[in-house]
Amino acid sequence: MTAPLVTAPSVQALLAEAGTRLAAVSDSPRSDAELLLAHALGRPRSFLRAWPGHAVPPAQAEHFAALLARRGAGEPVAYLLGRREFWSLELAVSPATLIPRPETERLVELALACLPADRPGRIADLGTGSGAIALALAHERPQAQVVATDASAAALAVARANAGRLGLAHVDFRLGDWCTPLAGVTFDLIVSNPPYVAAGDPHLAQGDVRFEPHVALVAGADGLDALRRIVAAARTHLVADGWLLLEHGWDQGEAVPALLRAAGYVEVSDHADDAGQPRVSRGRWPGGAGAG
Repeated sequence: MTAPLVTAPSVQALLAEAGTRLAAVSDSPRSDAELLLAHALGRPRSFLRAWPGHAVPPAQAEHFAALLARRGAGEPVAYLLGRREFWSLELAVSPATLIPRPETERLVELALACLPADRPGRIADLGTGSGAIALALAHERPQAQVVATDASAAALAVARANAGRLGLAHVDFRLGDWCTPLAGVTFDLIVSNPPYVAAGDPHLAQGDVRFEPHVALVAGADGLDALRRIVAAARTHLVADGWLLLEHGWDQGEAVPALLRAAGYVEVSDHADDAGQPRVSRGRWPGGAGAG
């Protein structure tokens, strides 16, 4: 007896089923399904829309099913793909790094406004993770010298690889906690997206953050421990009139500017992201390194 033919599932059928399965765990189930299927097929996402009737071979369908199961368990799409776009740069990410988020691009925009494009300068990015902020700034300010620090050797390895792949050779990666690796060096601009979630925040048990490094998210009982340390330490590493820019939580738009003012920074301001949430505080250090 001849075995019955097994028809390979189409792109359209797989996406429809996957979207239904992911609806309970994702705010964008269709988008997640398309990204995962494109990854399994080794094709651009546009292929799925151009060829909805394409029959997916068994091996690729099995790969997609495995990815779908992991996403169904809550694992972030960025970790499943091993990459995330930030500032139009494709970055490798891993569970050793935070997943770059669109709201952090507001920090990059404000930082670029503090350092003119037509002259060299020195920039430090504290807690660089995947290197997203440092590499975005290095891409936009090719004359600048950029130093990126992180306490995680695994995170720095990801960031270095990203810099190499993007051809951004003017970034120096240093292992250490916040400003510690900056000894003896001053900067025109220091930026950071540090941990700012309060311990015990219920959001830590929800969504993608369950899979991200806890140490890169949580900063004490009020979420301000890392921000306090950076505000205090950055003063000794800023030139006169140098700028410090800090990303913070949506509910810290008054607390972080207050920290900056209390530490002696001037021209302190807070800025909302595209969703209208307080997101970035900045202040200028008037005295030069070590003053105050």
